[in-house]
Amino acid sequence: MSRILIIEDEERISSFVAKGLKSSGFQPTVADTGKEGGYLAQTGDFELIILDLGLPDEDGFSVLSRIRSTNVDTPVIILTARSSIDDTVAGLEGGADDYMAKPFRFEELLARVRLRLRPQAAVPEDQVIRVGPLELDAGSRRTRLHGREIDLSAREFGLAEAFMRNPGQVLSREQLLSRVWGYDFDPGSNVVDVYVRYLRNKLGAEWFTTVRGMGYRFEEPS
Repeated sequence: MSRILIIEDEERISSFVAKGLKSSGFQPTVADTGKEGGYLAQTGDFELIILDLGLPDEDGFSVLSRIRSTNVDTPVIILTARSSIDDTVAGLEGGADDYMAKPFRFEELLARVRLRLRPQAAVPEDQVIRVGPLELDAGSRRTRLHGREIDLSAREFGLAEAFMRNPGQVLSREQLLSRVWGYDFDPGSNVVDVYVRYLRNKLGAEWFTTVRGMGYRFEEPS
């Protein structure tokens, strides 16, 4: 039975989520402050954390930062009323594995919980992918362009890998969401477009072609 930590100060929501998770076979624990939630998260006793951002004693981003700074890699799903793309990107870049806006349907939250608890396949070590002068090492998580190392975040690296494994092919936003973020559905944000823009800034816009109504194509510039 997987133990799930719910860091949420609104009793109505925490009780609703906890009851739903318990009836679905999970063992939920509720913390209603960032201090308590952060402490419990760092014990390593939980398989997943559901984190609100609007906590009474500190911002949820601070709790997330503290959790990740102590090398706790427990999956974190942010569940919050903040629905802007800036907050979504900040949460994912800050170390969250998923981001879900309130109001929400419990069935969707449950699907995301089960997805994050699903065992992930190990990445083969020393697997190097090359497209022209661009090189990606999936073992060491390093990227080089013309021999110069490019600093990519975890999400940027995952997106670059998805593109480099399919050069010349048009990948839809739904395919990229599935391969990089693990979504089985479109959560209704433009997070893919935001991260493609990040890669364009770091690798060069000429590597990426927007195919209107379909997605993106990645290939070596001519």
